[in-house]
Amino acid sequence: MTTSTLLLLVAVVLGLLLLGLLFTFVPVMLWISALAAGVRVSIFTLIGMRLRRVIPNRVIIPLIKAHKAGLGVTTNQLESHYLAGGNVDRVVNALIAAHRANIELSFERAAAIDLAGRDVLEAVQMSVNPKVIETPFIAGVAMDGIEVKAKARITVRANIDRLVGGAGEETIIARVGEGIVSTIGSSDNHKKVLENPDRISQTVLSKGLDAGTAFEILSIDIADVDIGKNIGAILQTDQAEADKKIAQAKAEERRAMAVAQEQEMVARVQEMKAKVVEAEATVPLAMAEALKNGNIGVMDYMNIQNIEADTDMRDSFGKLTGGNKEDKKDG
Repeated sequence: MTTSTLLLLVAVVLGLLLLGLLFTFVPVMLWISALAAGVRVSIFTLIGMRLRRVIPNRVIIPLIKAHKAGLGVTTNQLESHYLAGGNVDRVVNALIAAHRANIELSFERAAAIDLAGRDVLEAVQMSVNPKVIETPFIAGVAMDGIEVKAKARITVRANIDRLVGGAGEETIIARVGEGIVSTIGSSDNHKKVLENPDRISQTVLSKGLDAGTAFEILSIDIADVDIGKNIGAILQTDQAEADKKIAQAKAEERRAMAVAQEQEMVARVQEMKAKVVEAEATVPLAMAEALKNGNIGVMDYMNIQNIEADTDMRDSFGKLTGGNKEDKKDG
């Protein structure tokens, strides 16, 4: 192999390597596709995207779709949205859907909705095709104490202008539930709710529950109504049981006080008996002291003994007479 041939081979290899690097770093095929679609994009713009760490395919393909749909979207707008962390393809699809449905939606608003974390394409689709939100069974108590359970179907449409900062489906469900509870609670009789369930939907719908939300309520339909527990009877039963327990507690308190008073009286009687016994124990000593000092004579002492014996005898006769009278009554 001659030197010229070797140099030619090296030049061919280096050329292939340069072409490979060029086609790898510069999306030539994407640039050709854009030109074929009528989108004027400079090759240096694609190289700049590479340098800015932007995947050109994520920007140019949506740009081609927007151009074919007749949207005036620029490369800088799509690239800035990509750099901000947004989904460029979804935003362009939403703009195309809104344009086809004659819904006014600018790129700035669509990008803001997307960066806010909401699905802008789904919001546009919901504006065209309303969504039905079904609530769980919501229980309310009528004035007669009967619990009424109602399930509602809420037809909502996305409000593009309030998607950024507007409340979501949970708020709609909570507000409708509050309206159902208040409507049932203001009914005099649960039968009225069962006879006219549309009264609930009309009352709730007239309250403007979609204020501050990302949706517009189109209709509220009562899907099912059911009877629950007799809350009034349960409350009355619980109150009666509570009153019963209170009365029992008060009666037990009075009984305990009576027992305490009785025990106190018994203690006082025992104390008085103890004092009497103590006093009686001092009588013989006093008698002996009186005899010793000559305050009383022997005959006086004997008279006292006779009087005590006579008293004991009368007590014995009285007890015997009382016992015979009780026996006669029992007979």
